[in-house]
Amino acid sequence: MGLFRNLPAGGFAVIVIIALLFILALLILFYTSARYRRLAALSAGAEEKRGFHKALLDEFSAAYQKYGRDVNTPAIINDVIGHKLGGLLLCERFLNNAVSLFVTLGLFGTFLGLSMSVSSLTELISYSNTEEWLSVLDSVGGGLMSALGGMGVAFYTSLVGAGCSILLTILRTVFNPQTEREKLETRLELWLDTEIAPDLATEAARDETDLVNNMIRALNTTVQEIKLSLGAAALSYSDSTRSASAALVKASESNKAALSVFDQTVDKFNEGVHDFSEVDYNLRGSVERMDLAVRDLANAMREINRRMGNTKEGAKS
Repeated sequence: MGLFRNLPAGGFAVIVIIALLFILALLILFYTSARYRRLAALSAGAEEKRGFHKALLDEFSAAYQKYGRDVNTPAIINDVIGHKLGGLLLCERFLNNAVSLFVTLGLFGTFLGLSMSVSSLTELISYSNTEEWLSVLDSVGGGLMSALGGMGVAFYTSLVGAGCSILLTILRTVFNPQTEREKLETRLELWLDTEIAPDLATEAARDETDLVNNMIRALNTTVQEIKLSLGAAALSYSDSTRSASAALVKASESNKAALSVFDQTVDKFNEGVHDFSEVDYNLRGSVERMDLAVRDLANAMREINRRMGNTKEGAKS
């Protein structure tokens, strides 16, 4: 730490940034490698698949059912890794660029230190053309120390950046996330093709036998669907018939009540007609009797007139 104690604040800040990024790169390196190894180990396990493996299994099953052996397993694996493990892929890209990033930060510190050194030397030399040159000779040591401090920034930042780059390169050689990911993809491809695919049904026929089997399965599926449809239709028809029967019973009961009222009304009407018939019969008898009486009266009047006429003729004689 004594080497960095006399560094300017700018150079110390660059070195701290490089150190923090190096620690972050180490953590990402170990985490990414361990994560890939963990996923590869879970691929060979017999426990229930969840998360990444379940998403991969679902997509592979759907594609295999449609395309059969022509399914592109590596493409499916890459697609699911891109969607589900995007964070790990981002960590890989960061690690791939971390080495050049450390070198770049070291060069940035180099140019920063050189610029500080040049600025200090320029300020020191500017006093050489003045009358105060002799009076400022005692400050030459301070100016040279400032210039050397800038040179220290240049060398120390470059040294730290190059050292971190070398260490990270060595660690990436031992713990290479890209290699672990390729192992994971190979393990997943073997798992899908050798353990999962044989147990999956597919609509794509491999040969004539598979074509016949697919037709048989399709017919069986159609028959089952027809049975379910007929069962549902029969149940619906039974419910409708039961409802109609209940409505018919209610309507019959209502009709019975209406017919009973109608019968009562007809009976009353018949009684009224019978009474009217008796009145008509009695009225007809009275009319006939009155007609006879009128006829008798008319005959009597004729007889009286005839007798009165005879009497008058006898008196004239």
